[in-house]
Amino acid sequence: MLLLVGLGNPGKRYAETRHNVGFMIIDAVARGFFFPEFCSKHDALVSIGNIGTHRVMLMKPLLYMNRSGTSVLSCTSMHKIAPEHITVFHDDVELQPGTIRVKLGGGSGGHNGLRSIDSAIGKAYWRVRFGVGRAELCNLSDYVLSDFENIAQVTDLVNSVAANLQMLLDGNAAGFVSKVTSV
Repeated sequence: MLLLVGLGNPGKRYAETRHNVGFMIIDAVARGFFFPEFCSKHDALVSIGNIGTHRVMLMKPLLYMNRSGTSVLSCTSMHKIAPEHITVFHDDVELQPGTIRVKLGGGSGGHNGLRSIDSAIGKAYWRVRFGVGRAELCNLSDYVLSDFENIAQVTDLVNSVAANLQMLLDGNAAGFVSKVTSV
């Protein structure tokens, strides 16, 4: 089984914030691939379904960003999911808006959700970085917890990530990034 984790914070107040783009992607995947309704497990919302030939668990940790690793560890321990079968979708302020990058392993880049997951399961999992840019004139925390200015444009990119996800799961990360960013 593959585990796809979207990072975000629970609650309507955060629904359209930059920090919740991981949740947005997981929701788009669930809709696009007709996953069953999410249920509460591992201090997260989870749903299990198929993407092509892949059995996939979708996860949205509910312990807030800086404790996401607790949910991921609980799930991976119970279901015996190796780190290389985990993909985490998250915002990245170091990338320009609309930029997508994929890599296996690496550091947290100051991202508290990744830092939490790294400390729980190590660093050998896949990361899909969704560029949200950085505002020079405001506090970083305030920026990532603020709503996107153009949610329609973000939604288009999120839907493209979901629509092309099978390519990534099949091992074609470069093709996935190319296809998603051509929107």
